[in-house]
Amino acid sequence: MFLDNLIFSLNATVPIFLMMVFGWAMQRIGLLDDHTTSNLNKFTFKTTLPALLFMDLSKADLSEVWDTGFVVFCIVVTLICVGIAGCFSLLHKDKPERGEIIQAAYRSSAAVLGIAFVKNIYGEASMAALMIIGTVPMYNIIAVTVLSLTSPDSQDIKGRELVLSTLKGIATNPIILGIIAGILWSLLKIPQPVILERSVSYLGNMATPLSLIALGASFKASDAKDKLKITLGIVFMKLVFFCALFLPLAVHFGFRGEKLIAILVMLGSATTGSCFVMAKNFSHKGTITAFAVMLTTLCSALTLTAWLFILKTLSYI
Repeated sequence: MFLDNLIFSLNATVPIFLMMVFGWAMQRIGLLDDHTTSNLNKFTFKTTLPALLFMDLSKADLSEVWDTGFVVFCIVVTLICVGIAGCFSLLHKDKPERGEIIQAAYRSSAAVLGIAFVKNIYGEASMAALMIIGTVPMYNIIAVTVLSLTSPDSQDIKGRELVLSTLKGIATNPIILGIIAGILWSLLKIPQPVILERSVSYLGNMATPLSLIALGASFKASDAKDKLKITLGIVFMKLVFFCALFLPLAVHFGFRGEKLIAILVMLGSATTGSCFVMAKNFSHKGTITAFAVMLTTLCSALTLTAWLFILKTLSYI
């Protein structure tokens, strides 16, 4: 059982890590420069990531599987995780980097890994779709707010103007718009013509590899050396602390099987590559974010396997 879980987790995480290594290698040999990588980040942020979320949510039959208690649990736990991450970020003196720390510590690969992970174990992923509804909109609204307020560009913007700028960022965020469109499409049960479905799937399927390649190409090992201590703190919080804190609570509230696996992915999967895309689009350096994505991805194969083994041993999944 443990070996099967290890192989499954490695199959889920190693290709992600290798895509980042590939991007780094392309930058080293000169096939990707900073200008190209910057445009790739913008393209991913504005097109492929929204398409991926729309694709996942629009196909889910939300009315059939809706569970208010489960969604509320995901929302409340996410907010608490953000609060803990915010307190942790105060240990860091650089204000712009605090926004990166907060986002990297609470934001998981819910959309990218969640559906694949749950579907691989249970054959269908309706609870993962519900978890996405409960977390991903919150992830993005909070990320836009935090990254806007801590952006290097915000130092020259004060008071009401900063608030309006942040609200505008939330209202016009392509990822949030993709989520809203996907939920509405599902609830209204609008049929998808084959042409639309295939076109959106082409875009959506590009989101993960493009964002990871851009992340790897942007990673500067020399800049990351000074960020090791704070990044290791993010890794521990992301992969161990939140799971140890909230998985027992989820069990206490009666969540089992597919729901518990979805909560595990929400709490303990690697920091999503879209964090880097978001950080760069709000003028952050992205060094801590890139380092956190790489380390959490590398370590999550072992930690997720360990959590799966514990939950299976205790007969919760």
